[in-house]
Amino acid sequence: MPELPEVETVRIGLLSLLPKRQIASVSHDWAKSFPNAVHDVDNFVIGAQVIDIKRRGKALIINLDSDYSLVVHLKMTGQLVFRSQQQRFGAGHPNDSLIGKLPDKSTRVIINFVDSSQLFFNDQRKFGWMRLLPTLEVDDLDFMKKLGPEPLADGFDWKALQTRLLRRPKSNIKAVILDQTVVAGVGNIYADESLWGAKIHPLTIVNDLKPNQIHKLYDELTFVLRLAIEKGGSTDRNYVNAEGKKGSYMDFARVFRREGQSCPRCGTVIVKTRVAGRGTHLCPKCQKHRLTA
Repeated sequence: MPELPEVETVRIGLLSLLPKRQIASVSHDWAKSFPNAVHDVDNFVIGAQVIDIKRRGKALIINLDSDYSLVVHLKMTGQLVFRSQQQRFGAGHPNDSLIGKLPDKSTRVIINFVDSSQLFFNDQRKFGWMRLLPTLEVDDLDFMKKLGPEPLADGFDWKALQTRLLRRPKSNIKAVILDQTVVAGVGNIYADESLWGAKIHPLTIVNDLKPNQIHKLYDELTFVLRLAIEKGGSTDRNYVNAEGKKGSYMDFARVFRREGQSCPRCGTVIVKTRVAGRGTHLCPKCQKHRLTA
C-alpha cells in the first residue's frame, strides 16, 4: 500500500497538471470505485474546474470550484494516470506505451476534461474509491476524523509525537507507528527505516522508551519521509513524478528489503522477522531488544 511519500508524490505531480482544467464528463465501470449519485455528479462535477490538490494521510483531495471535492483513496493498488497531447503523468504507468493503451481492464474511473486531456483511476483489486462530497464536509468523513496528525506538519515536534505514542503505552512501538489514528500516513517501509535510524527495536514497548529515544525517532521519521518525497517514493514501478522520473528511495534505504546484507552502520547481517503482523527488517546488534521485568 502506498505510504505518505508515495501519495505526496502523486499530489505534487497532479498539482502541476490538473488546476484550471474543466471537467467535461465522467465514466466508471465499478460502482464501489465511484459511489456517487448521478445528480450530484451532473451538478457539481461536470463543468467544474479543478482548483487544488491536497493530501490527508494516504488520501488525495481534488478540490473543485463548485465547492465540492473528489476524495481519492488509492488503497493497495489504486493509481492515478493523467494523459494529454502534451503531458503524461503515470502513477503506476511510467512507460509511455502503457499510458497510451489506457483505459485497460483495471481502469475504474475516467475523467474527461474539456481540453481532451484525461485522468484515469486504475485499481486492479477494486479496494480504492473516488468519492464526491462538499469540500466543507471532507474532514467529517469517518476515516478522516480518526486520522492522527501529519508527521511533517508545522508544529508537530518530538514532544507532540511523544504525546501521540503514549495513547498506546503498552503496545510495541512499530504497531503504534503504523496506527493511522496515532500518526497519519506512515506505513511499513518508513516505520522500519526510522526505527533502524533511531536504534530502537520494533518490539520495544512505548512506555519503555526514554524521551531522548522518542526525540531521535522523530528526527529519523521526518528525515526518511522528506527524503522519500524528494526521491519520488519507494518504488520504481508504481509511482513517478510529473517529469516521469521513477521513485528511487529504495536506493537509499538502510534496512528495508536488505535482509542478508550488512548493516550500513555496524556491519551485522540485517534480518527479517514479523512484528505487528508485518514483515519487519532490523539490525539485531543496533536494535537490541531489551526485555523489561
